[in-house]
Amino acid sequence: MAFKINEACIQCGACVDTCPVEAISEQDGKHVISDDCISCGVCVDSCPADAIEED
Repeated sequence: MAFKINEACIQCGACVDTCPVEAISEQDGKHVISDDCISCGVCVDSCPADAIEED
């Protein structure tokens, strides 16, 4: 199970700061989750916009 960041993202960066494997980065003005994601779900819990969902 991997996650993706949807269009509800407000670009706050909370997910970037909480990811234990640094799998989230900003690309072309949007945050994206790489294949390095370990599906821990920490980013889901940290997102104030509920913008992270299962892929």
